[in-house]
Amino acid sequence: MPAYDPNNIFARILRGEIPCKKVHESAHSLAFHDINPLAPIHVLVIPKGPYVDFDDFSAKASAEEQADYLKAIGDTARVVGADAGGYRLLSNCGVNANQEVPHLHMHIFGGRMLGRMLKREGE
Repeated sequence: MPAYDPNNIFARILRGEIPCKKVHESAHSLAFHDINPLAPIHVLVIPKGPYVDFDDFSAKASAEEQADYLKAIGDTARVVGADAGGYRLLSNCGVNANQEVPHLHMHIFGGRMLGRMLKREGE
């Protein structure tokens, strides 16, 4: 697992160095609109703590942080109306999953039919 980079874009958003269009905030989590949305609803939910990915978070975050983060994801989906027609959650973890930012983040996609989860090999 790579070391946490305190200068990643999400850490900078948390410090207020980069603005975001906030959707929801809790004691341990922040949700905001993605700047390059891939669906009509595309929101990111991040923990406020310095966790590289879900593996790091699930191993090191306190029970309070973990409960807050899960609740924040559900609350955020309802705030943006994704719960009305259904939504997809996606969190890339590591190199093989093509994780681009080394800070745990959950994408919430919705607002249209999203298709299959993954293409089958050879498609």
